[in-house]
Amino acid sequence: MAPLSPRKAVYTGVFDPVHLGHVDIIQRGSRILDHLIVGVGVNPEKTPFFSIEERVELLKTVTKPYPNVEVRPFTGLAVRFVREVGAGIMIRGLRTLSDMEYEFTMSLMNLNLDPQIETVFLMAKEEFSHVSSSLLRQIATLEGDPSKFLPPEIHEALKRRAKERSSNSNDMASRLP
Repeated sequence: MAPLSPRKAVYTGVFDPVHLGHVDIIQRGSRILDHLIVGVGVNPEKTPFFSIEERVELLKTVTKPYPNVEVRPFTGLAVRFVREVGAGIMIRGLRTLSDMEYEFTMSLMNLNLDPQIETVFLMAKEEFSHVSSSLLRQIATLEGDPSKFLPPEIHEALKRRAKERSSNSNDMASRLP
């Protein structure tokens, strides 16, 4: 196995959409590491609002201020992606106790799959500890205002997508007998 860089990390997620909690983890990770790759993945159990290409582009927009951050799409196991890019560290954000239980289990499995990759956890700031992409999608779909949890350009994209999906649903409903 090729040696992995202890100064290079990967932060994986679905990022549908990327929110200020994600951006905070990216910013903090970029301060402590030489190179941070944000891996935009697919969760087969979820139907995304945005395509993987759109999510990559949205993330590239919000990570421009961080010169040591790169955004890449990936499919398959996150730990395999981390190995492929030569990173020795996987960054994970923790919001709640339930996150901790899930992430603990995942980090143990990842350690079994690749013992050379370490998982480093960053605790969410209090103002982001209750924020999730799925909750923000729901708020936008129900015409609420999630703007205080999103970068402005992401808020606009989410509003547009929620409106598109709502109008598509209304079109389909109007065609029912």
